[in-house]
This record gives sequence, C-alpha cells and structure tokens, in this order.
Amino acid sequence: MIDADGSQVGVLNIRDAIKVAESRGLDLVEVAPTANPPVCRITDYDKYRYAQKKKTHDSKRSATASAVKEVKMGALTGKHDIDFKVAHIRRFVTEGQRVKLSISFRGRQITHPELGRALLDGIVEQVRDIAQPDGQTRMEGRNMSVLLTPR
Repeated sequence: MIDADGSQVGVLNIRDAIKVAESRGLDLVEVAPTANPPVCRITDYDKYRYAQKKKTHDSKRSATASAVKEVKMGALTGKHDIDFKVAHIRRFVTEGQRVKLSISFRGRQITHPELGRALLDGIVEQVRDIAQPDGQTRMEGRNMSVLLTPR
C-alpha cells in the first residue's frame, strides 16, 4: 500500500487498508492489479480519475501532430510561384510536418511527364538540406506526387 504522500506503508490486509483510507476520508485505489501483491494507493478517487483522463487526453493530442500538408502546383508553374511554394514547404518541414508535393497535368500536358518530374526533382533539391523524399515519385492518374519528411 502507498500512502497519500507517496510513501510506502507496506503490505496490509485489504480490510485494514480500507479502514486506514476511511479514517483519513480518502479512497483506496488499486493502481497495479497485476503486481504480486497488488498495489493500492490511498488517494481521492475523483482526483485520480481526473489525472488519468488528463494523461490520456494529452497523449492523444500529441499523437495527432503528424499531419500531412499538401502543396499543389501545375506542370508549367513559373519560377516565382515555385520559390513561393518552396518557402511554404520549408516552413511546414521546420514545424515537423510531412509535406506531399503534387504536380497536376492539364489537357495534353500529360504527354510530357518529364516536365513534371524535372519540376519535382528541382524542388526536392531546393529543400534537400531539411527534408528528404519518402519513397519514389509516383504517378497517380493526372497527378505526380512525392512525400517529403523532415530530416
């Protein structure tokens, strides 16, 4: 049994442990039921439940931080627009997010996928110092994409 201040009381009979907890106006909470013998703590049960809920909430919030941002552009995008998009990619990667870079082909542009591949390779080279491509460049219908992850 563990006391309310965190010090160990020792191994007690369950009836004696409940009496000790009731005499202090607190609850006896089983915190490690698989241990041998099971570990119980004298604490306020409502505060214990609140702390457990807060801990699970914080772990869920930190788990969803790995979102994928998508940056789209056309196959014949101009240099200034590309530089603008590269600045966005740099910002996303430094924040720790993954970036999906997509090039879309319109009309007959699809007959020249080498233009899109050259554009993607150029952008990947510009951000090579902070990001790395995750896998190969993929062609998905009329879109060519690559996933960039932080180094």
